[in-house]
Amino acid sequence: MERDTIVKEVVEALKMFSRDIRTQIDEMGSQLRAEIQDTANQLRAEIQDTANQLRAEMQDTANQLRAEMQQFRAEVNERFDRLEQKFAGLRVELTETQETVHFLASKTIQHEKKLHHLAKQLESVR
Repeated sequence: MERDTIVKEVVEALKMFSRDIRTQIDEMGSQLRAEIQDTANQLRAEIQDTANQLRAEMQDTANQLRAEMQQFRAEVNERFDRLEQKFAGLRVELTETQETVHFLASKTIQHEKKLHHLAKQLESVR
């Protein structure tokens, strides 16, 4: 009987030890889940912060590019305006030159006609 009592006491001690281990494992599991949740929350917060920083940097870059594009457009427009003014001046000069050439050509023809006429008169006088 003593043997049965000892076995029962050992079995009871093992059951208590087993419950203690299960309790400790459950507590450790709970702590681990809590730590994992905290780490996950921290990571989410860091990812959100990084995403916000990237968005802000992208917006700054986009704004800077827009400003540079506007400045570039203004410079290009200014240059085109200057070219248009130069071409307008060249057109005026070309038109005036054409008018002068036409005038000189008509005068040259008039003088040639007079010279032919005078040459005929000289021939008829001789």
